[in-house]
Amino acid sequence: MTGPTAGTVPALELDDIQGTVLRRRPDDYHGVYLLYRIDDPAATKRSLREVLPKITSAADWELPRPYTLNVAFTYRGLARLGVPEDSLASFSEEFRAGMAARKEVLGDLGANDPGNWLPPLGGADVHIGVMIIARAPEGLREPVDAAGRLAGVNLVYRLDVGVPVTGREHFGFRDGISSPHLLGSTDAPLPGQDSVQPGEFLFGYPDESGTPPPGPAPEVLGRNGCYLAFRQMHADVAAFRRYLRDNASSPEAEELLAAKFVGRWRSGAPLALAPDHDDPELGADPMRNNDFRYHEDPRGLRVPRGAHIRRANPRDGLTDTVVAVNIHRVLRRGAAYGPPLPDGILEDDGAERGIIFVFLGASLSRQFEFVQQVWLNDGDFAGLGAERDPLIGDNDGTGVHTVPATPVRRRLTGLPRFVTVRGGEYCFLPGLTALKWLTTLPDTAAKPATTPPTSMPESDR
Repeated sequence: MTGPTAGTVPALELDDIQGTVLRRRPDDYHGVYLLYRIDDPAATKRSLREVLPKITSAADWELPRPYTLNVAFTYRGLARLGVPEDSLASFSEEFRAGMAARKEVLGDLGANDPGNWLPPLGGADVHIGVMIIARAPEGLREPVDAAGRLAGVNLVYRLDVGVPVTGREHFGFRDGISSPHLLGSTDAPLPGQDSVQPGEFLFGYPDESGTPPPGPAPEVLGRNGCYLAFRQMHADVAAFRRYLRDNASSPEAEELLAAKFVGRWRSGAPLALAPDHDDPELGADPMRNNDFRYHEDPRGLRVPRGAHIRRANPRDGLTDTVVAVNIHRVLRRGAAYGPPLPDGILEDDGAERGIIFVFLGASLSRQFEFVQQVWLNDGDFAGLGAERDPLIGDNDGTGVHTVPATPVRRRLTGLPRFVTVRGGEYCFLPGLTALKWLTTLPDTAAKPATTPPTSMPESDR
């Protein structure tokens, strides 16, 4: 694939890009995810105009404001607002169909099947998504009140999120370390961070091929926007702890086994740099904790080829293959929800806890769905056959994870499902100019909220 001219750095329109695309949430955070059904499109558009000044752009993310607020829409939501038919048809097929209709591609079968999702996820009533993050609980009051004043809508879902008291996600790992760097953004890349053309994630800019990817029409709607995949994932922490206990000879061996599942120690220290013992100082150092490649570990003796981080981002591990890794990258914005399971507890307490995964990119099929289907839920790309991601893969009690070693590799069997999909949605995160355009659409007779897109298979309606 021929990329843009070397040294070319596009100028990003930071004041028109919703901030969550380019900016990470703070390490210590409190947040809320809100989903709305549009009942009165005209009233909704009027009230959205009032909310526009509160939406956070990439340019004002770091200003001394107590919160960030971003807004996205499902296909049904755009239709309800009166987006013209030709514009709706310009969105990708997978976006128009919705996440639930893509269950075969995503491996959302068995316990993960949309028939088991928490309502309203995957249903007809999700039209608008609002994401609010604050550094302190009191910072949520103003934006949540503003979202609560939206007219013409009905709140159908609320999920509060925040960093657990441990500072790590529920399985105990430091999260959010690795992500691609967008050329043209104001942040300098960290050591080991891949620089990727912005068109891989934002419409209106060149992607890795050197040309802008086709986006929604008209240009005012598509430019500076991207697709967003939202997933609520329940974490069975007790099952994870039991598996480690049953397959390790000591607490120290449990920690090494957990690291072999993920590719990092719980501190965030990568096995590629700390293969034998955890190094919390390394894990906490952003100048070192992501600065590694896999060329010196082709067999996976340090980081198993099936480990979570090696699947989610193979880095240079696929250099001699036909796969161009940079066209399958995703931006991920995760958040934890629910109470932590107390230390030492090996039985589930019935509480709902897990992670919200938010994936951002210019192509749901080439990025999010490819990673989910080919890298996380299959092993052929790494010569591992039907092995799935050991932590978040679609395992059902028969899962396998191979840990290379000398003289004899270890083959872990009977992996249960540690993560269960509770639901999800495909959304479009528009630029701020596009948001304003959406609020000025004529108040015409909108499609009923229950009308499925024409691209959705009959069996999934």
